[in-house]
Amino acid sequence: MTDQRKELQLPQGTIRYREAGEGKPIVFVHGYLVDGRLWDGVVDSLSDRFRCIAPDWPIAAHQVAMNLDADLSPPGIASLIADFLAKLELEDVTIVGNDSGGAMSQVLVTSHPERIGRLVLTNCDTHENFPPGMFKAMPPIAKLPGGMFLLSAPFRIEALARRAFKPFAKTKIPDELVASWMAPAKTDSAVLRDAAKVTAGMNKRHTLAAAEKLRDSQLPILLTWAPGDKYFPISYAERLAGEAGNAKLVRIPDAKTFVALDQPQRLAEEIAEFATSS
Repeated sequence: MTDQRKELQLPQGTIRYREAGEGKPIVFVHGYLVDGRLWDGVVDSLSDRFRCIAPDWPIAAHQVAMNLDADLSPPGIASLIADFLAKLELEDVTIVGNDSGGAMSQVLVTSHPERIGRLVLTNCDTHENFPPGMFKAMPPIAKLPGGMFLLSAPFRIEALARRAFKPFAKTKIPDELVASWMAPAKTDSAVLRDAAKVTAGMNKRHTLAAAEKLRDSQLPILLTWAPGDKYFPISYAERLAGEAGNAKLVRIPDAKTFVALDQPQRLAEEIAEFATSS
């Protein structure tokens, strides 16, 4: 996917995005400390049949800071995504979410369902696993004065940043991509401010509430999950699939959290079949 970005002005601020193809719309929601390029391989495989839109959401690696008063809590991000869909006049959208972007996507479809036709989740936060494991310590720290600067300090050293991302993909993430993800919060205090808002807002109450609303829901949901992920165990996907009324779980082996990087062709095939199903 080319790196030519478009821009959209929303009440919360500027959203940059990449778009390719024509047809039924698929909108991608990446997670924490990455941007829309996470989905490039998937978009390359889908853009001959679908209109693929991969924004850089303000989830801590965005290059343009949001307005000072922007709400970047999970409900705030969900509202921002809904505003984005409305501004582009998209209908019957397939939302594809990963990592913390999957959590935002669950909040989105349960609070702003009007333009959404389907939901695809790859390995992501669900239920009480938001944020997961050792990352649960981050929101309280982010709320402290200077807390986000402290949390971001290790990522200012490129070797440590690369090491931090290594557990999330079997595929080697290019060094220059990791560096570009880290750059905004290192060089722009307003982006770091946004990152603090996002981090401080992570709380299991949001995903638990979304899971309860999805219980017995007839929204078509596809869970494309890499087994063996220590951050997002497949037991959570099994639980969500069992609770939702119209959900299907597909296991994608030989991948970690960033399924879109490890198995882009397989993920694209599953999304394409799902997005065209009746």
